Amino acid sequence: MRLTEPRIPTLDEAEWDDEQKELIGRAGDREQTFNIFRTLVRHPKALKRWMVFANHVLFKSTLGAREREIVILRIGWLCRAEYEWAQHVVIGKRAGLTDAEIDMISVGPDAPGWDAFDAALVRAADELHADAIISNETWATLSERYDEQQMIDLVFAIGNYNLVSMMLNTLGVQLDPGLEGFKS
Repeated sequence: MRLTEPRIPTLDEAEWDDEQKELIGRAGDREQTFNIFRTLVRHPKALKRWMVFANHVLFKSTLGAREREIVILRIGWLCRAEYEWAQHVVIGKRAGLTDAEIDMISVGPDAPGWDAFDAALVRAADELHADAIISNETWATLSERYDEQQMIDLVFAIGNYNLVSMMLNTLGVQLDPGLEGFKS
């Protein structure tokens, strides 16, 4: 089930109080305020606290941007979170992902074309989604390149975007103008 209407509607800028305006300002300088923030601003205390962690995952993590986007896109795909997918296709392309790689993310870790490390990133998202643990084999492959902090940040990235995907799907956050959802 995917919602075609929001369960919790976005809050228009004219309705924001001073606290909400400050929080949205922290969400970045953008020409538009994304629907995720226009929805979550209805709960300012939760938004304020979540943004600290979310900003670490997205901007201060020890993971490279391309690798981070691979796992974010994969968990968004697995959760069928169209909003998450659409936003991170744009971000992923800025981080260096190609259209072919984005298509491969939707296929999974066994898609032809992945190198062993990138396949392990996709597999880590699959394993955490299915079993709430990364297998020893996948852990070993990733540990060949990643240090302890990167391994922790990997779990944080997948876990945060699993949470975000659940929130987006459940609240019915709709695509922002100009974004393209799932192809299939």
